[in-house]
Amino acid sequence: MTRAGAKFWVGAAAVMLLALAATAILKNEYWFYAGFVVLQFVVLATAWNILGGYAGYVNFGTSAFVGAGTYAAIVAIKALAAPLGVQILLAAGIAGLLGFATGLLTLRLRGIFFSIATVAVAIVLETFIVNWRFVGGSTGIQILRPVDTGLFGSYTKMLFLVMVGLSVAAAAIARTLEISWIGRGLRAVRDNEEAAESCGVPTLRLKLIACTISGALMGAAGAPMAVYQSYIEPASAFSLNYSILALAMPIVGGTAHWSGPVLGALLFGTLQQVVSATISSELNRLVIGVMLIVFVVGAPAGIVGLWRKWAAKRAGAGSP
Repeated sequence: MTRAGAKFWVGAAAVMLLALAATAILKNEYWFYAGFVVLQFVVLATAWNILGGYAGYVNFGTSAFVGAGTYAAIVAIKALAAPLGVQILLAAGIAGLLGFATGLLTLRLRGIFFSIATVAVAIVLETFIVNWRFVGGSTGIQILRPVDTGLFGSYTKMLFLVMVGLSVAAAAIARTLEISWIGRGLRAVRDNEEAAESCGVPTLRLKLIACTISGALMGAAGAPMAVYQSYIEPASAFSLNYSILALAMPIVGGTAHWSGPVLGALLFGTLQQVVSATISSELNRLVIGVMLIVFVVGAPAGIVGLWRKWAAKRAGAGSP
């Protein structure tokens, strides 16, 4: 294992330990309620970046995969009375298959045509759920949380820890892909797809892999929403906000490195929770818009790009 790899896993272990310590120390449930949302953003931003950042294919259909994961969990609860772990696995599998199918249908398109096609997938899937009475249809469905919370004291704390684990797993997958032959191939696709194809890079296969993994992670992030909110209806499960946020957070953090979406999601999510708790939840969109303008104009490479520039200047100033 490389030094960078060792640092990553040490950091991941530290995050898990800090999360466990927080559940034992903090008594206010709001911290875990808000933390769940912020960490869900981390998973969604990281998942989006696998296709949108590494390969350069802008996906506006994030809500389709989140909604698919949420309703897959609902089906698992109603039909099988499945535990949360099974719900997440089933949601990831179904959303991954949806990503693969979406890729087969749309990845031969490029630019705005691909983006529009992903929006269409979300609309079609939401329409299907609206007309499916087994999962509540357009009126939604009430989900009761299990009474037994095990060692966690509350179900909110357990869901928080589950999302911590999903965040670490998403970051690990993104990092592994980035440094592998898959990541190198996806970057070649992003830079010049025609040149990559002429050099023998299996562009379609790489894009399908990225689309499948990205969809699976988004579905996994959506699965706990059923028991987190206790009530789910199609408009919220397939909300366009997921698509907007999943695109905005990697742009702010930086799309060139796995840590960029994580930083952007933590910044966005924390600001949104602070604004919602202290001022008004209606200002969330204003915060998103202002931050996007600032970073697109002033720092198009995101937080990671700013850090690299600062590090390069510091190294240049220190050299003789």
